[in-house]
Amino acid sequence: GPPPYLRKQARQLENELDLKLVSFSKLCTSYSSTRDGRRDRYSSDTTPLLNGSSQDRMFETMAVEIEQLLGKLTGINDKMAEYTNSAGVPSLNAALMHTLQRHRDILQDYTHEFHKTKANFLAIRERENLLGSVRKDIESYKSGSGVNNRRTELFLKEHEHLRNSDRLIEETISIAMATKENMTSQRGMLKSIQSKMNTLANRFPAVNSLIQRINLRKRRDSLILGGIIGICTILLLLYAFH
Repeated sequence: GPPPYLRKQARQLENELDLKLVSFSKLCTSYSSTRDGRRDRYSSDTTPLLNGSSQDRMFETMAVEIEQLLGKLTGINDKMAEYTNSAGVPSLNAALMHTLQRHRDILQDYTHEFHKTKANFLAIRERENLLGSVRKDIESYKSGSGVNNRRTELFLKEHEHLRNSDRLIEETISIAMATKENMTSQRGMLKSIQSKMNTLANRFPAVNSLIQRINLRKRRDSLILGGIIGICTILLLLYAFH
């Protein structure tokens, strides 16, 4: 079977990896909450990003160390597998085969845990950076809100003035169109009446002559009545001022 020193090195690397992965997981879990705490203490959104760089450096350092340990443990497992597969080695008992398989399972579990924790950390960091960028844009907008509000207010007033002007113009046009339609209708009605009167006069000349004589008599009677009223008015005025 494989030399005892290889199994001893494997156990030492596994213990070291176990401790490193626990610390690595704690770092990733505390990353978001630590940055949230700093955001409460600082008004600037850029300051938490700068302070978070120490955690970023720690993450990169621990990731490199864990990757190196995983590489070493992989090498040890490969050497142990070579001993079991090399010629001249007697058949291994079940307990030893179980031990070697256990080392391979532990390596696989640690590798999976490392990649999962690393991916979670990167996702959290990307989300925090995105939120920080959004907050920075909001603060930048708020800093210029005085000027922006004044410009917005002037723009809204001008827009409202234009809307009122458009509404007044539309109402004026509507009234003009209605008046035009009414006058057109009245003109058509008058033309129709005149046409009917002309037709009636042409058909009955005697009636037309009678109507003309009646109109002349009315006009004469009106002149006579007006003359009498004028004379009476003059006489009254002369009497009043006599």
